[in-house]
Amino acid sequence: MTSKHAYSTLALAVLAALSLATGTAFAQDKPAAKEGKPAAQAPAKKKPPVSDAEIRYQAGGSPLAKEDMHQDMNPKAPQMSKAEFDRARQIYFERCAGCHGVLRKGATGKPLTPDITLARGTEYLKVFINYGSPAGMPNWGTAGEITPQEVDMMARYIQQTPPQPPEWGLAQMKGTWKVVVPPEKRPKKQENKFNIDNIFATTLRDTGEVALIDGDTKQIINIVKTGYAVHISRTSGSKRYVYTIGRDGRLNLIDLWMEKPDNVAEVRIGLEARSVETSRAKGWEDKYAIAGAYWPPQYVIMKGDTLEPLKIVATRGMTVGDQEYHPEPRVASIVGSHSKPEFVVNVKETGKILLIDYRDIANLKVTEIEAAKFLHDGGWDSTKRYFLVAANQSHKIAVVDSKEGKLVKLIDVDKIPHPGRGANFKHPKFGPVWATGHLGSAKIAIIGTDPDKNKQHAWKVVQMIDGQGGGNLFIKTHPKSKNLWVDTPLNPDAKISQSIAVFDINALDKKPEILPIAEWAKLGEGAKRVVQPEYNKAGDEVWFAVWSAKNQESALVVVDDKTRKLKAVIKDPKIITPTGHFNVYNTTHDIY
Repeated sequence: MTSKHAYSTLALAVLAALSLATGTAFAQDKPAAKEGKPAAQAPAKKKPPVSDAEIRYQAGGSPLAKEDMHQDMNPKAPQMSKAEFDRARQIYFERCAGCHGVLRKGATGKPLTPDITLARGTEYLKVFINYGSPAGMPNWGTAGEITPQEVDMMARYIQQTPPQPPEWGLAQMKGTWKVVVPPEKRPKKQENKFNIDNIFATTLRDTGEVALIDGDTKQIINIVKTGYAVHISRTSGSKRYVYTIGRDGRLNLIDLWMEKPDNVAEVRIGLEARSVETSRAKGWEDKYAIAGAYWPPQYVIMKGDTLEPLKIVATRGMTVGDQEYHPEPRVASIVGSHSKPEFVVNVKETGKILLIDYRDIANLKVTEIEAAKFLHDGGWDSTKRYFLVAANQSHKIAVVDSKEGKLVKLIDVDKIPHPGRGANFKHPKFGPVWATGHLGSAKIAIIGTDPDKNKQHAWKVVQMIDGQGGGNLFIKTHPKSKNLWVDTPLNPDAKISQSIAVFDINALDKKPEILPIAEWAKLGEGAKRVVQPEYNKAGDEVWFAVWSAKNQESALVVVDDKTRKLKAVIKDPKIITPTGHFNVYNTTHDIY
């Protein structure tokens, strides 16, 4: 057994090595120490130099933690029992896979494959897991997130051969495909009296449900069973259907014309997923749906009214820049063009944007655009010609001209941009702009988007303003509004995560007004994180989710956009862990 003193000495040595290492598996490149001046061995820090907001975001759990996988014990690795291996695998997929990848070959984090980890050895790896690294690895042990016994177990686990989840092809998809109500038996016209344009689809994350809420009356229409932790809801071009996708890969189709809107079809398109979209071009409304998976790395095109899988396309391939093969490039966001039959698919690890012409899916035409690694989320500019997407760990925004089918610009922004769909508005000085917040900083980047009348400002950061802090997920405005709303749900400061910053678009140099949204909800104990501003159809209300744990009270808060005053609080025992919410009209027309 290593003594406490020896372990501390080893910890200092490992952390010093991590601080100085150039190009190792566990650290980003750092400048070498100046000649003649040996590097100091600073004591281990309690926290790595990455924000808590980044850690919360990057180290999210994966549904793959519950999937059966083959255990291939490496004879060169330290021994593990089957029970230890299974528990370590669960921890890995709950905390580590989001950064290091399903196969441990690296994603936003470094590779952790046996050819690297075996050479390091168990004691070295225990220090690495316990204390973290200057490159951004969280200090799982000293932070109290995992026990000393689990630290030891994880150090042995990452020396084993990575278990591979099963693939998921057409046979597996069709095995889950259900048409609950066939198209011919569905209503021929709207059977209810709801104002469909102003219905909100609100994710109830931990119960695997979506709440359909009447935006006019603020009453719940129905609670619909969906996949776990729905990541996004998208509406069809006709506004009749809502498509939801859970992180477990389950896709649901909800018919809003029914007397009581509910599921009419479902399918599981993979084992882990984030994105879904529908055909929006004129004449193609409701024709196709497309969904992208994190595992297996692929996208699938389906019939829009039944979700029958038609075509599966893998995204495995070469990365931009270094052109190295990547075995699991995850499909991040997908948007549909409003002007032509085309989907825009963003592939995270390879850094490629795919323009998919769906007019003939048997002879699929795909334009591959090289952008930057770690593509994530994005949205259209106000004209819906240009698509702007965050390459978050590259700290860039990529701009694509969908009309010309080519990359326009890679724009440097701040640390880890996370726009959601972003926010379009007319800047008093720079004309039409699009804005994004950041996970890794308080900055809000404002980018010019008008190459015709404001060419000198186009595709540049024309202004950088300060929000409340890091941990932003969504930013929003509306064509009828003069307000810009910015959330910070992943900020570690409760006062910040429970409030919203609102800027005057015509006076962006002024500090924002901070509204205590969670306080207005009058809830009991809980995290009460305020997330995702969303407008109603009229553009005069902004809705917020006040998100607490599954066993604590949550709510939705509605604010008057003009006065910035509380308008309504929606509470119900069924509103459990609300996160994203999507207005039918604004989602259909990509208004943000």
